[in-house]
Amino acid sequence: MIKELEQKLDSFDRAERKQALSALCERAKAGDIAFSEPGQAVNLHCHTFFSYNCYGYSPSKIAYLARKAGLAVAGIVDFDVLDGLDEFLEAGRMLGLKTCAGLETRVFVPEFADKVINSPGEPGIAYHIGIGFPKAHLDGKQAKFLAGLRRTAQQRNTELMERVNDYLSPVRIDYEKDVLSLTPAGNATERHLCIAYARKAREFFGRSSKPAGFWSEKLGVDASGFEGPEDVGLLNTIRAKTMKLSGVGYVQPDEGAFVKMEEMNEFILAAGGIPAVAWLDGTSEGEKEIERLLEVGMATGAAAINVVPDRNYTAYVHDKKLENLYQVVEVAKKLHLPVVAGTEMNSPGQKFVDDFDSRELSPFLPAFLEGAYIVYAHSVLQRQACLGYTSSWSGENFKSAADKNGFFREVGRLLEVQNEDVLGDLDKNVRPRQIIKRLSN
Repeated sequence: MIKELEQKLDSFDRAERKQALSALCERAKAGDIAFSEPGQAVNLHCHTFFSYNCYGYSPSKIAYLARKAGLAVAGIVDFDVLDGLDEFLEAGRMLGLKTCAGLETRVFVPEFADKVINSPGEPGIAYHIGIGFPKAHLDGKQAKFLAGLRRTAQQRNTELMERVNDYLSPVRIDYEKDVLSLTPAGNATERHLCIAYARKAREFFGRSSKPAGFWSEKLGVDASGFEGPEDVGLLNTIRAKTMKLSGVGYVQPDEGAFVKMEEMNEFILAAGGIPAVAWLDGTSEGEKEIERLLEVGMATGAAAINVVPDRNYTAYVHDKKLENLYQVVEVAKKLHLPVVAGTEMNSPGQKFVDDFDSRELSPFLPAFLEGAYIVYAHSVLQRQACLGYTSSWSGENFKSAADKNGFFREVGRLLEVQNEDVLGDLDKNVRPRQIIKRLSN
């Protein structure tokens, strides 16, 4: 029964997910499910099935697994949408889990127009993140901007699909029927396209050996070892050979293909979030100038940095990527930027939570936990009283970034999920020490 309920957490039916989570919470209260006590591990960068999660996890499923695992704070980040925000925060309240939510997109950075940053082979283009949004429903200019992100992303996908269809013919997919059916709210990604092509080839050729010959010819690799349409190697090869740099469907983006970082930061701030520069691994020409990149972002409002630790080290090996991770965390500390860490889970094999007990990652845990507490505190204070990390109230009440970080870290540590509403009556006349005193009583 518990396994069935856990499976229903990934249903495309929102009501079914909510009902299943409620039932699981009741089973936990009855002692049938063990929830670990919150520790220090965090994951603030979980993609859900509202963009692409390689395990098919919904926001409710991620919250449930985070609570079972004893995460101190959990956060979701989806591409170009906030579709999972309300569900995730609601699930967190049901489970007693500290949560936050945001989105990821790609932006153009004019100051780095001649340098690859963190989007391979695409000079001037960077993945960029907004975290800690207080709500999903936006109005006016912000709603229009958010709708534009979704629309532009889907237009890129359909144009890409048309080019790849021509190359992979007679294996052709239909966007509405074969791609959008893989998503709960119509926000498909390149990875959905790959799954659609792999399944369409199986449908077209049947279960004979012909799909392997087809893929070998079209992708220029030996496809005999791929085990069916869900094979990770096949999906990654389809994406690499048809959709990414030098692929048959790839078109180099121009300056107008993505919004500028400045425009994205303006939207995130107006919507109540925290703009965060995304860092890959420090090996690109752009990321070798990480301080300059961060300063460019900070000049238009970026106030945090996002890292994905698991892909930046090899167990028991101290290599250049690990050194780069040390460096970027030190730069963040120097600039008083909260460090937001997570595993993504938008590619098969990625972990649900980093191995913070490892020799390589354990030194970073205090910085990652601090960043998580800050974003959680911001999310609640902004939602309850518009007193978040990037609010005018913060600008007026803290003399330094270090003081601000210390306050939000302490709020995030002290605040319990069931007591979030105690901050609802605050106004802009409240002083930071009064908030800490209230939470300490």
